[in-house]
Amino acid sequence: MSDGGSVRADVWLWRARFFKSRSLAARFVEEGRIRLTRDGAESRIDKSSRPLKLGDRLVFAVRGRLTAVTVTGLGERRGSAVEARSLYASLTEPGTEALPPEPGAPSVASGSGEDAR
Repeated sequence: MSDGGSVRADVWLWRARFFKSRSLAARFVEEGRIRLTRDGAESRIDKSSRPLKLGDRLVFAVRGRLTAVTVTGLGERRGSAVEARSLYASLTEPGTEALPPEPGAPSVASGSGEDAR
């Protein structure tokens, strides 16, 4: 499991309940979609075995939401949502995350600004 000072990136993302399975978390990490800031140095995580430590800052986008967190706990298992929430502290101010589009709203991705019904 963890050596007390670090834990694999995919395991931590799964324990913190950002992903339903560890394999989904590993695939996300392998795609290089997570930025890590440690001791003021920013890098991109591209291996699921990369260790995360307390105090690391992560920035990634999942399901259209930009997530920025600080690792505050490593966890020993995948527990309840309350337990998972204790593993990180959010760096984004409440209400600043992207919200899903409302039904019937124009698609920003289409670029046309017209509702494609």
